[in-house]
Amino acid sequence: MKENLKRLIAYYKPYKKEFWQDMVCAIISAAIALVIPFVVRFVVQNLTDLPERDAITRIVTAGIILAVLVIVQLFCNYFIAYVGHVMGAKIETDMRRDIFEHYQKLSFSFFDNQKTGQLLSRVTADLFDITELLHHGPENIVICTIRIIGAVVIMIVINPGLALAANILVPVMIIFAYFYNKKMKAAYARNRVKIGDVNAQVEDSLSGIRVVKSFANEDVENHKFQLGNKEFLKSKKASYRFMGGYNAGLKAFTAMMTVIVMVVGGIMIAHGNLSVADMLAFLLYINVLVEPIRQLVDFTEMFQTGYSGFERFVEIMNIDPDIKDREGAEVLENVNGSVVFDDVSFTYGKEHENVFEHICLKVPPGGYYAIVGPSGIGKTTLVSLIPRFYEINGGSIRIDGKDIRDVTQKSLRNNIGVVQQDVYLFMGTVYENILYGRPDATKEEVIEAAKNANAHDFIMELPDGYDTDIGQRGVKLSGGQKQRISIARVFLKNPPILIFDEATSALDNDSEKIVQESMDRLAKNRTTFVIAHRLSTVRNAEKILVMSKTGVEQEEPDEFFARQERVPIAFPAG
Repeated sequence: MKENLKRLIAYYKPYKKEFWQDMVCAIISAAIALVIPFVVRFVVQNLTDLPERDAITRIVTAGIILAVLVIVQLFCNYFIAYVGHVMGAKIETDMRRDIFEHYQKLSFSFFDNQKTGQLLSRVTADLFDITELLHHGPENIVICTIRIIGAVVIMIVINPGLALAANILVPVMIIFAYFYNKKMKAAYARNRVKIGDVNAQVEDSLSGIRVVKSFANEDVENHKFQLGNKEFLKSKKASYRFMGGYNAGLKAFTAMMTVIVMVVGGIMIAHGNLSVADMLAFLLYINVLVEPIRQLVDFTEMFQTGYSGFERFVEIMNIDPDIKDREGAEVLENVNGSVVFDDVSFTYGKEHENVFEHICLKVPPGGYYAIVGPSGIGKTTLVSLIPRFYEINGGSIRIDGKDIRDVTQKSLRNNIGVVQQDVYLFMGTVYENILYGRPDATKEEVIEAAKNANAHDFIMELPDGYDTDIGQRGVKLSGGQKQRISIARVFLKNPPILIFDEATSALDNDSEKIVQESMDRLAKNRTTFVIAHRLSTVRNAEKILVMSKTGVEQEEPDEFFARQERVPIAFPAG
């Protein structure tokens, strides 16, 4: 916890000025709250013994002083509410930037084992609660500490005996608060997990809404959602049960303090050991003491939610990317495109068996190699090792003689273009999605890339041409259109090495023909790997890599197709 708090406090560093201004205003506001009952005591004390003129003078003077104090307190409270919240929002922005940048550094292996809803929850709901804690936490501690200590000290000065009676329940209250704090922290941590599960279910269901409707399974999705939603409600009920007990208990303690003061103070007045003015001031200070206790109730809840959120934030930030640039990694430039697999082995984790072992393969610059094999054999995994989407466990992969682990990931991936079966297009326009291939490209270059990908004609037929909004994941486009935009994106990137991962397997014959023409044009003079589903896709290949459980074998196209005519082999997508 100590290390976590250090990391939490570090986010204040860029905003030290606003922080200390906020603290000064909190101190002034708390001090004024302590002064006001003292001024009232001054007015009431000996008021009946003063002449009328002197009494009125004292009252007016006190009124002016109180009015000035209220105005100063008003300014301080405004500053705390406005500037303090802005500071919290800035910190939230910084934390969101940090966790999003960290997400970008993590490999496919991390995302393979995560739910998108859980990751999203850490960027949104968790961070909001964290920044509420970062803003209100310090000022609440300062205000409450000053008011509680100040009120207790002043009560002791007024009458030590009555002060002792009023605070006799404080030790019991501390024990009570400590017990409930532990219970509430565990409950709020569970809440975080449950709401993340709900977010994941919503994201999964809405992303697959077309599949849901095609199977008329709305009721199934509603049932799945309700299960998660009810689990979240159950965890919230538990946290509210502890919070309710905490609130009710503290209110009971503060009420009993007032009762004790009334009884003990009344007896003291009856015996002539306490003045009415002191009794009135004492009751006012009890209220001054009660208010910060109520704030501490809110702070306790805020701390539990905020800190449990920060623990989840730290949990992600502590995940070390399993694929990192080596110290002194070079920038990969002027790539010819030779790719060599030298005794390469790979497994997804220590608990899994090797996906493949001792793969040796040499692809010359400009080579066009097709990869075939049964589903699940590791075709996509094999080509994903080239851009280091996954890290190999043994051997080496070299591009132009350089080990890919000795060059920067950015420069490596800038030299590799990937066209996948499941095309992902971002929200926005056609133009923005093609421009993603090279963000500094000119409009003319974007249009030229679209023409090379056989996409320009259909784009111009869209309502707003290149400025047409395509919806989330390109939902307004057909499969062939989306695939051609993805190819245009790679044309614009202009990499020397290409990977086509089942790029035409989901298309009809007409769309496949158009996309295949685009792929062939793109592959010209580039080193190309094609994961094949249909035999028509591999007819232009110079070599065919047949993957099986025993490894990878190279075949000449003529030999491969002759064998297919004798014993047809189906290679389903995978």
